[in-house]
Amino acid sequence: QQQEASSLSFEFAFQNPALSMDERVNDLISRLTLEEKIAQMVNGTPAIERFNIPPYDYWNEALHGVGRSVAATVFPQAIGLGATFDEDLAFRVASAISDEARAIYNATSEKGNFNQYNGLTFWTPNINIFRDPRWGRGQETYGEDPYLTAVLGASFVKGLQGDNPEYLKTASCAKHFAVHSGPEKLRHEFNAEVHRKDVWEAYLPAFKALVDVDVESIMCAYNSTNGEPCCTHNYLINDVLRDQWGFKGHVLTDCWALVDLFNQPDEGGHGRVNTAAEAAALAIKTGVSLNCGVTYNSLGDSVKEGLISEKEIDNQLAILLKTRFKLGLFDPKGSNPFDHISFDVVNSEAHRALSKEAAQKSIVLLKNNGILPLKNDWSKYFVTGPNAASIEILLGNYYGVNSNMVTILEGISAAIEPTSQLQYRLGAMLNKPSINPINYATGHAGNSDVTILVLGVSSQIEGE
Repeated sequence: QQQEASSLSFEFAFQNPALSMDERVNDLISRLTLEEKIAQMVNGTPAIERFNIPPYDYWNEALHGVGRSVAATVFPQAIGLGATFDEDLAFRVASAISDEARAIYNATSEKGNFNQYNGLTFWTPNINIFRDPRWGRGQETYGEDPYLTAVLGASFVKGLQGDNPEYLKTASCAKHFAVHSGPEKLRHEFNAEVHRKDVWEAYLPAFKALVDVDVESIMCAYNSTNGEPCCTHNYLINDVLRDQWGFKGHVLTDCWALVDLFNQPDEGGHGRVNTAAEAAALAIKTGVSLNCGVTYNSLGDSVKEGLISEKEIDNQLAILLKTRFKLGLFDPKGSNPFDHISFDVVNSEAHRALSKEAAQKSIVLLKNNGILPLKNDWSKYFVTGPNAASIEILLGNYYGVNSNMVTILEGISAAIEPTSQLQYRLGAMLNKPSINPINYATGHAGNSDVTILVLGVSSQIEGE
């Protein structure tokens, strides 16, 4: 590929794949104004038309399938994947997701659709430790065990990023660094006080494991850890991540986390600094390359006020741009093998079969009283509960959608014999008191051969 590239003519050095990564990155940065550099360091970057560089948005989701984009395969939520204890399955699921992601990017970019959630930088997996069941984001994690989280997280990263020596299939992200596990409502101001031993034995092992398999990015958390906001935490980002572990990728903020630096405690923030310019400068100096949000738009003021130099901005931009070069986004179309993944893999029958396999392996049976496996030819079945007919409960968070989502009620209806009677009542509701005639389930439960009760919570009553 490099030999082919060397035979072509390129208007600018950064366009030439035959040159080294550093040569290309430095050439591009040298051609940008300060304003253009700053604009490339927030998640939604504008086009640079004079170099024929299209817009790009770093914010994309693939927690359990390509999310918030085109219709795609929906896989079991991460906590379900954790329940499989199957690292090969995690790898295969992530590989399928990254195939769909590349296919979607190839098709949408060909049409000139550079929307948010159409990109190749995915902010997953969430490898925080699920210690408190009241934490709504626990569903995004692989559970409470540091070792299991490390093993599954590493497999997921390998599947997302691929094994090509020159290109990333997609870029993955380990989040949220570090000690981020609630309470959800206080996450923008919360200070996690944790003993150094617990930090190293519980909260950091999975991050170290993902760095060891070359995860491309790390997202710093909203909260403070032991008194220091995570996105300006010199010990975590520099002493641990960079110096001890040798992480070479880019660090990015959780979305609008830098606002918490200049929001005062009575405003629900950390009150670390007083202005957006100060917050932006402090984050750059700590080693944060990408801002999800708009605080980095104040970096021009940071330079004018002498809080930071343009060279310091250049250094972080260089780290960030390497990710896009690794994805092949500045190379001629067709330069990398992933440019040829076609759209027919998206929501394909093979991927839906893989999703079904993952769902089946995620089921945990604590005790069987003899009723399972459930017969499909009883005289009467009764299905009830607030989530029996809910599409919302199928989605989880950071979800994708497609044209064939099957509720539990629909699945049961299709599985039983056509001569069996099926009754359904909503019964209790999730987010409001139950009222008649909705809640008249008792009679059916009393005279049915089997009652299937579908419980749980949804986004109607919890946060992320």
